[in-house]
Amino acid sequence: MPSAFSQLLDTPHLWGLDSRVAALSGVVAFGLLWTYRRVTQVSVACVPGPEPESFILGNLPEIFQSQAGVTDFKYQRLYGDVVRFKGAFGEDRLMISDPKALQYIFHTAGYGFLKWPERTEISRVLMGRGLLWADGDIHKRQRKVMLPGFGAPEARAFVPIFRRVGSELTAQWSDILASSPDQSAVVNVASWLSRSTMDSIGEAAFDYQFGALASKDNEFMKAYFGLMSDTLGSPPKSTIFMQTILPVWALQLMSKFSRARNLVHARHTADLADAVARELVDSKGEALLQGKGNKDILSLLVKANTSEQATHRLTEEEMLAQMRTILLAGHETSATSLCWVLLELARNPDIQTKLREEIRATERAIHARGGSDFTAADLDAMSYLGAVMKESLRFHPAVYQNYRMAAHDDVLPLSTPIKTMDGRTLEKLPIPKGVKIILSIAAYNRNVEVFGEDAHVYNPDRWFRDSGEKRGPTLGVYGNLLTFAGGVRTCIGWRFALYEVLALTVEIINNFELSVTPDIARLRREACLVMIPTLEGEQLKGENLPLRITLAARD
Repeated sequence: MPSAFSQLLDTPHLWGLDSRVAALSGVVAFGLLWTYRRVTQVSVACVPGPEPESFILGNLPEIFQSQAGVTDFKYQRLYGDVVRFKGAFGEDRLMISDPKALQYIFHTAGYGFLKWPERTEISRVLMGRGLLWADGDIHKRQRKVMLPGFGAPEARAFVPIFRRVGSELTAQWSDILASSPDQSAVVNVASWLSRSTMDSIGEAAFDYQFGALASKDNEFMKAYFGLMSDTLGSPPKSTIFMQTILPVWALQLMSKFSRARNLVHARHTADLADAVARELVDSKGEALLQGKGNKDILSLLVKANTSEQATHRLTEEEMLAQMRTILLAGHETSATSLCWVLLELARNPDIQTKLREEIRATERAIHARGGSDFTAADLDAMSYLGAVMKESLRFHPAVYQNYRMAAHDDVLPLSTPIKTMDGRTLEKLPIPKGVKIILSIAAYNRNVEVFGEDAHVYNPDRWFRDSGEKRGPTLGVYGNLLTFAGGVRTCIGWRFALYEVLALTVEIINNFELSVTPDIARLRREACLVMIPTLEGEQLKGENLPLRITLAARD
């Protein structure tokens, strides 16, 4: 046995599995891969890409242990928008940021590209068998039942809730500043925003008061804070190896019985969420029977789930999973997105000042018309706010990669032809059934052909440029970004998330000036399914974005 393999098996890993079982599974996987290569007639081996780090794990450690986007940008710069890289035991995989290929996968092919089984199992552990776990007909049925709660009118109606939560955050920060001798303070913005979005989700989605902002000792919030970084951040090679070569049933056993700290954390959070979810579903069902249904998302979901056709309903397990999905995916992605917005505003005081001027001009107009607060229409009307939001979501996508595999042999159209390693030029790329693909949202969002030669520069003014022609195919629902994915897998709550982040941004920038601290030099874009801010050397502490806040002066 190669010494590298021996070292790998001797490494403590996430699941606590006996190394001999892992070794046997590796041999079996290698045999199946060899057989597959003998019978398949389609190959992507001709596509240029990096040399593997090792035969056992290929390029997987570089991809999954690097900060979010780092490897994606490197591969895109060196090899283009379609890159072949190596998985375990020499398996060929692809990383794609080519606009036409992405449009085909997200839109044209629909469910022709399935989720990786191992990533699906991660979704199940964290959120249950909900929308982010589901595929094919199950995904289609679940999404159809859930859609009534996530329309544009519903999202706009939640803006007053987001504004109230923002006002509570302002009050808390103002109290901190009032007790400071120099009227300034350094706060972990990430922690505060996570608590704010949890309260927003609680009230808007479930008509439930989590009280996360009011209490730092909130057990529910403690369980969710740091869950992503604790469970998925910086995986060791042993974890990457097992998630790659073990069948799903083996991963399910380990996730259920392992005593690894991060999996214990995940199970504890799931138990808490399920308990709250059952209580809420029961109360919403009783209210519906009494004709007292509310307008929160869960009430609408319970009502939509009363269809007489079983094929148009969710099971109890699926209903609970949707709530866990909304709780984790909804609050985590919104909080993370807002972190990156505020970071860039702190880094760019001129942009922050310009945005504050627009916010206050709109505020004066609201008061002049006899209004008392910002509405959804006011948020939509602020063009510079929209530009800052689009640029922040482009530059720092909360979800930086999607993971798919071809359900059958297929052919990908390309925006830019590929020059193969044997000298051919391909305008379309044949791919085999089962090939695993990383859809790089991070790299597409910085594609120079779509967003300009300065795509790696943060610049909200790019959204006011008029090139006179459309650049690239239609992919995303907001600014043609892939931050909310696209097609049948477009984030169902994208409007909800957008109005939440817009409303909280307006509240914070209207009342506070933000500036960076020396610790920002250690900032990491931590890759743990969602891209969260952490500090180098303190990753285990979870989300961490220390910014200095002061009250924003008024004329």
